[in-house]
Amino acid sequence: MSELKRIDTLVIGSGPGGYAAAVRSAQLGMTTVVVERGQIGGVCTNIGCIPSKSLIAEAHRYNLQSQWNHAVASVSFEEAQAFKQAVVNKQSGGVHYLLRSAGVTILEGEASFIDQHTVVMKGPETEQLISFKYAILATGSRPIELQALPFGDRILSSTEALSLSQLPASLIVIGGGYIGVELGQMFAKFGTKVTILEGGEQVLPGFEADLTAPVGRQLNTDGVTIITGAKAVKAEQDTEGLTLHYLKNDEEHLVRAEYALVTVGRKPNTDGSLGLDRIGLPTTSRGLIETDEQCRTAIPHIFAIGDIANGPALAHKASYEAKVAAEAIAGEPSAVDYKAIPLVVFSEPELASVGLTETECKAKAIPVVVGKSSFSINGRALALKAAVGFVKVVVDPVSGIVMGAQIVGAEASTLISELALAIEMGATVEDLAMTIHPHPTMGEVIMEAAGNAAKKTTKK
Repeated sequence: MSELKRIDTLVIGSGPGGYAAAVRSAQLGMTTVVVERGQIGGVCTNIGCIPSKSLIAEAHRYNLQSQWNHAVASVSFEEAQAFKQAVVNKQSGGVHYLLRSAGVTILEGEASFIDQHTVVMKGPETEQLISFKYAILATGSRPIELQALPFGDRILSSTEALSLSQLPASLIVIGGGYIGVELGQMFAKFGTKVTILEGGEQVLPGFEADLTAPVGRQLNTDGVTIITGAKAVKAEQDTEGLTLHYLKNDEEHLVRAEYALVTVGRKPNTDGSLGLDRIGLPTTSRGLIETDEQCRTAIPHIFAIGDIANGPALAHKASYEAKVAAEAIAGEPSAVDYKAIPLVVFSEPELASVGLTETECKAKAIPVVVGKSSFSINGRALALKAAVGFVKVVVDPVSGIVMGAQIVGAEASTLISELALAIEMGATVEDLAMTIHPHPTMGEVIMEAAGNAAKKTTKK
């Protein structure tokens, strides 16, 4: 074991939260080490957000070419995988560059706590003791494995599904959340026969029905079979595929496919060799670590961010918390404020939401007015053949302050940022409606929705 290394800040994990925390810590003048047991950039860069969105983009291109009746579509699945890997490699290299240019030391290995100020880092060829003043835990999460459907040759997590070298002829997706819908639709657009099993009443639970309806119609157009109210029970596997048994209305049904993809959620990486029990750092029944408004845990000099902390498991949430934690360590008065975290589904059409929804407000008896506007008459949307969808803004009826917004339609993932800023800065719908939006653009629909909401407010 090499000699003891003494540093200011230790960051465990190099995903969107970890590398952002390490870079900010170093910028604030602290000697910083990041330890990564897998690939630099974490799940998001290597086996999550970036590869999935790369393949989704390629699937759209493939599908578009097929619609134009090209005899041979110029984008094959194998070429799409090569493109995806090139994007991943570039992004991972970018994370390496950001860390090194900030002066962060990168150690590849697995960190385990010995006590509240010391870890042992076990690398491929060496072990090293690291003594730290502060630590930021950013260990991320992994796909949940169902006891009845353990991962293997025919039952895949999102990690294996994104790495398939050949396009499957058929695929069962177990779980109709955002990962299941995104990947299921991606494979369908490449030509795979896809069946989605969802235990709830609709796919994309958590989103309002009027938002998910256009996505459901497009999934149907893409040839995806959606079975709601279904619970997977067991699978019988053979050399060519598997037969899945599922229950619906207390009756057992069978569906056959080449592979099954399980997308029922993710589990925080707080167990195993990390050794939280050795330092007395508790976790919840779900394996999460409780934190305060500065991402500080029950041990004041140890912070937790990203998927292992409460809140949605989103890369941009982790990056946001990373800066707060690093600045808190440096003595700055940074604190988290989660009222404007955008949620995005990269389906077709895309879904995006930020702040409160109309449904949430009704459930909490919060008075609101709602303004909507459709893409169906927007010039840019019509030109793009993307006229499906709408923008909805949820507004305080007296002050006109924007409290929430939802979008279903093309470019929703980009358009939602304007509405997140509006909520963050306490803007009113009049501010949005009176902002000059360029023409012809999709953003004009936000302006029009805001104008419709402004007519309903009592603000003088």
